Amino acid sequence: MAITPDIVLKEIRGKKFKPVYFVYGDEPFYIDAIAEELETRVVPEAERSFNQFVLYGKDTDVASVLGYARRYPFMAERQLIIVKDANKLGGIEQKDHLARLEDYALNPLSSTVLLLCFQANADERKSFVKAFNAHGAVVQSKKLYDNKLPDWVTSFCQAEGVKISPKAVQMIVDNIGNDLKRLTNEIRKIMVNLRVDQGIDAEAVERFVGISKEYNVFEFQKALATRDVLKANRIATYFSANLKDNPLSPILIILYGFFTKILLAHASKDKSERGLAAELGINPYFVKDYTLAARNYPLAKAAHVIHYLRECDGRLKGLDGVSVPEGELLKELVFKIVH
Repeated sequence: MAITPDIVLKEIRGKKFKPVYFVYGDEPFYIDAIAEELETRVVPEAERSFNQFVLYGKDTDVASVLGYARRYPFMAERQLIIVKDANKLGGIEQKDHLARLEDYALNPLSSTVLLLCFQANADERKSFVKAFNAHGAVVQSKKLYDNKLPDWVTSFCQAEGVKISPKAVQMIVDNIGNDLKRLTNEIRKIMVNLRVDQGIDAEAVERFVGISKEYNVFEFQKALATRDVLKANRIATYFSANLKDNPLSPILIILYGFFTKILLAHASKDKSERGLAAELGINPYFVKDYTLAARNYPLAKAAHVIHYLRECDGRLKGLDGVSVPEGELLKELVFKIVH
């Protein structure tokens, strides 16, 4: 059974190495993170020239990888073999080659640490994957659902020793999305510019991530939630004039999630702050925004808004056979939502 990337990273940082690792999935962030930690910690820098090898699947094959894995380290305690894009390894789909991988994983060389970075999904029921699990670690690195991103950002900042406000979390998530590598890069960019005792707030995000203080998705959502017609139209006009930085498709995804939560708020039996936070999967800090939005958008109206969003998405993709500029679609959508 696969274990979580966080557990494996903690073990590696504590220098508890497995002889074999099989890391797979559609989220490159953790695959790269595990490879980087192993590169940093397994072999001392002075010994890496002869004992640390990074191979690429498209340029090698299973036999060559096993040849590296079975050699002994040169005047060192251990060696590290990393195979990136291991899903492209020559012979990886052939039964005899998989059998050789399985045999090695069942009897790995104790002085070798072998990592296969399988940047695709894998079937854990396959015998060669089970072999890696028996004597090493099988790790699944999968994309986070959007509703998990705020907690992930908060946890990442805590691990880095920096406090971050709920509003700052939401602004970062709404404007960057679920690209974990970009998220971490932007957060670290903010951290570099903070004082030692300073946390990340909305102002810091606006300043260092380059998000407009007034014209951003967070403020747009807030304007719609409060049915502030003037502000919503002003931001929509700005977005329409700057579509390169504010494409419509991600905006629709964010708004769809927001109005879906409004429907859930209407349906929730527990209307308390804690109950709604749990039902909607949000930080309690934002409950008041959703209760206000639920008052401004009764159940029937909120359902109509979901329909408008789906309709706009279909037109954006050309499903009605008519090409309409993104900016015009957005302005029309705002009119339908707030009126």
